[in-house]
Amino acid sequence: MIRLYDTLTREKREFRPQDPKRITMYVCGPTVYGRAHIGNARPPVVFDTLARLIRHEFGENSLFYARNVTDVDDKIIASAEAEGVDPSVITERYERFYLEDMAALKVPPPDIAPHATREIGPMIALIERLIGLGHAYEAEGHVLFSVPSDPGYGVLSRRDREQMIAGARVEVAPYKRDPSDFILWKPSPEGVIGWDSPWGRGRPGWHIECSAMIHEHLGETIDIHGGGLDLIFPHHENEIAQSRCAHAGAPLARFWVHNGFVDMGAEKMSKSLGNIITPAELLAEGHRGETLRLALLSAHYRQPLPWTGALVAQAKTILDRLYRVADESEAGEIDGELVDALLDDLNTPAALARLQALDDPAVLKSSAQLLGLLQSSSADWFQGDADSSGIAARIADRAEAKKNRDFIKADRIRDELKAEGIILEDGPDGTTWRRE
Repeated sequence: MIRLYDTLTREKREFRPQDPKRITMYVCGPTVYGRAHIGNARPPVVFDTLARLIRHEFGENSLFYARNVTDVDDKIIASAEAEGVDPSVITERYERFYLEDMAALKVPPPDIAPHATREIGPMIALIERLIGLGHAYEAEGHVLFSVPSDPGYGVLSRRDREQMIAGARVEVAPYKRDPSDFILWKPSPEGVIGWDSPWGRGRPGWHIECSAMIHEHLGETIDIHGGGLDLIFPHHENEIAQSRCAHAGAPLARFWVHNGFVDMGAEKMSKSLGNIITPAELLAEGHRGETLRLALLSAHYRQPLPWTGALVAQAKTILDRLYRVADESEAGEIDGELVDALLDDLNTPAALARLQALDDPAVLKSSAQLLGLLQSSSADWFQGDADSSGIAARIADRAEAKKNRDFIKADRIRDELKAEGIILEDGPDGTTWRRE
């Protein structure tokens, strides 16, 4: 039985889906105005791994997995204006890049990827319902959710009122009845993307899109809602309030699952801080997508993950060894101890430790694939390295020189490779390499 840590209850609980034949999971996806950084890649990798586990436990067709695309947003509008193009040019470009980057990390597309610009009708309908029930109001072309109308507001983040107002970075506006009220719909001036609505031409606020998409495609209450820790408040808190108030108190999700941050020092990785590195940059440096995936899975998903060159190098070394052991064997049975580790709140560090202890090539390959690893053949994995500059052949020459006790030649090959930015690492299973 899968056990997951639920942010709402602050405890690890047994995951018992409403319908084992149609398990529903929704994960907040990208806002497509710029290139995703490696921290943005952690949720897709984590929840893809969870999706693989669910399908292993309940059946290949048991899960309906949705990940949205926010393709209308102030940052998108600003980027389009800066380039003098339609917002769709920006969103289509960066969604394409995002999907390419995720594919490189062995993350397949979700079952459905609803786009905000294609879900305006359901959003308007949900806003109208909230107004009719007294949970939202119109003011100066805006529609706002009335936070005081929801006695349960704050249940997810467990903040007091002052903390919530501060945490939401509340915009001071004369049309708000309460400082904590948040926007469901806002007017679009002439020349800015917008849609006709009962409150005039405008566009949706960010929070309403997820509630509307979930109701439209998955139902009133889903099994799992996922995303990064930074979404707990205000985004997920606001989603809960909107959906619960619109649907007679029905919970939006039975489990709330949040992954920790990736950082490059003391602070989380963030585009606004400028302390980022993208999958595209890492791939251009010669790193494999599977290497980046393993690195992202090396820490427990709820814990912070410091991103370093040493982390990536270690992931490459581990994969080199796994590909050697697996060689060209066919997949076999999945190791039970590895599965048990994943069943315990997706404990990927324990699963990876078990993976490295396996010596049966068939079991190793099938078990690794449950983690989204060993997706290539061993020949392709090592051939790709050799093609980069004949590295594998030179490593073999060095090994032969050492065997013949020609240490001068062996050292020369090592030094030549080091000068090219290639670091060799000798171990009991042979020599692996990494880029500086």
